[in-house]
Amino acid sequence: MRYLYLLQQALIWIITVYWLYQLVVSFCSLIKLKDKPLKINKDHKFMAIIPAHNEETVVGNLVESLKAQNYPKDKYDIYVIADNCTDDTAKVAKEAGAIVLKRFDEFHKTKGFALDWFLKQKIEEDADYDAFCVFDADNIVDKDFLKNMNKKLCQGEEVVQGYRDIKNPNDSWISSGYAIFYWMMHRFYHLARYNLGLSALLNGTGFMVKFDLVKPNGWKTITLTEDIEYSLMNIIDGRKVSWSTDAIVYDEQPITFKQSWVQRSRWTVGHLQCMKHYTKDLAEGVVKHKTLMNFDGMLYMFGIPIMLITLLLLGVNTLLFMGNEMTTFDLVVSYGKYLASTFIVPIMIAVVIMKLDKRDIKPMWFGLLCYPLFMGSWILINLKCIINPNTKWEKINHVRDIKIREVA
Repeated sequence: MRYLYLLQQALIWIITVYWLYQLVVSFCSLIKLKDKPLKINKDHKFMAIIPAHNEETVVGNLVESLKAQNYPKDKYDIYVIADNCTDDTAKVAKEAGAIVLKRFDEFHKTKGFALDWFLKQKIEEDADYDAFCVFDADNIVDKDFLKNMNKKLCQGEEVVQGYRDIKNPNDSWISSGYAIFYWMMHRFYHLARYNLGLSALLNGTGFMVKFDLVKPNGWKTITLTEDIEYSLMNIIDGRKVSWSTDAIVYDEQPITFKQSWVQRSRWTVGHLQCMKHYTKDLAEGVVKHKTLMNFDGMLYMFGIPIMLITLLLLGVNTLLFMGNEMTTFDLVVSYGKYLASTFIVPIMIAVVIMKLDKRDIKPMWFGLLCYPLFMGSWILINLKCIINPNTKWEKINHVRDIKIREVA
């Protein structure tokens, strides 16, 4: 029992230090800093890239919102990659005003492969673009998106994640759960780290990359989560991912639990793949660059291990209780702390964030009450993917025909 006690204390310290660090960093989201000065003042030329697989229902709305950008029309082009499409995605996108390229590859179907295929062509052409932005076909984009991304380029930023808002937060408790999750992450992860000079992370859509960064190799990602992978590759090289609260893109979220399970399973498997391929390089980056940014990026990989350590601590406490080394009261407090921090505190934090962001809480009350189920199911998803990871990419259907004027 002595060894179990020592293990218990070690686990408590690991968990406490990890979450104390996250808490301190999160508080920095409440700090309002002066905007960075411009290093240059020019209108850069952009590519808006949209990888799309069977997205005829929604891709037209995205192209429409991009054509309505408050930015010089000769300074950006809209490209749709009709990726292994069997519907009218290419036709709808072309009629809406996009430049359409068709791609067929039955063995390489993920967004990362589509981006690499497209960018290699532009590199070979020596295209005169300064940067590119990536969108999912179900997105709709705020009219000032490119204007605000251009500002970031003028400030010297090279990789920037925009604000990924939700266009259907009230469709179901599942879409509400996604909305709350992203709103919390935007403030307590991205904004907090931006304020501290650390690195944010790419969130799959609504992000910008300086074109020179992908020359001459293209978009070289190998995992199911190309966004996180590319973020980690930059952090390893000592380059941060910046953040723009004002470059807003609206994203459609799943509304059924089955769709959500499939999508979040893909994210978890991608996270595990990134742990396998990049943890060592992240650790070496900490030694090489000796910055808090690199250390913070490495800590991001520890999310799932910390979950496992927490579950292990609960198991150790149960064994100590069974061996009469822990009182019933202490065991109940142990489980109570875990349940409260996992299922109750997030609701309270979500309400605070919605107040800070001046969002209407009333339409979200059911989603808030169900948020513990959303997060609790993620624990089950993580455990399932650790035991039986599925590396096959599965499509999430997007059907919400919402235009930018309905959400902006």
